[in-house]
Amino acid sequence: MTLSYKDMESPVGKLQLVASSNALIAVLWEQERPNRVKLRTPKPDPHHPILLETERQLTEYFSNQRTEFDLPLQPDGTEFQKKVWQALRAIPFGQTRSYLDLAKTLGSLKAARAVGVANSRNPLSIVVPCHRVVASDGSLTGYAGGLRAKAALLALEGKDRGIEISK
Repeated sequence: MTLSYKDMESPVGKLQLVASSNALIAVLWEQERPNRVKLRTPKPDPHHPILLETERQLTEYFSNQRTEFDLPLQPDGTEFQKKVWQALRAIPFGQTRSYLDLAKTLGSLKAARAVGVANSRNPLSIVVPCHRVVASDGSLTGYAGGLRAKAALLALEGKDRGIEISK
């Protein structure tokens, strides 16, 4: 499978959009941790229709004109990871859930740590809203884009966590 990419500037930093011929595969951060998401090396394609549509929808999201994404998605992961990522997509715009809440949704109270690990491996940042997952006490915890980006995304969605965000 050949992968293509397009870089995009956003209010939370540069994003790299990655797609196959028929689906979005990843939304990655400029300061991405090596091997967090394992992909074949993509080739630049600024005119790829899925990448252009993803950029358009993300721009609308950042402009408060979109609350859900309507894109063909094809994340690569284990069956458990895919279940977690599907559960993330069910968290409504402007709301948060804890890792424990997600574990309960998946039917296992003891799976909160496994949910956290799967959440950290989400290749589709922002589009599959892992930023909406917080600690049980409501505090912000790890995020591939950094806690400032997570706080900025939650603030954009109306969930200001009282964290000062500076550029």
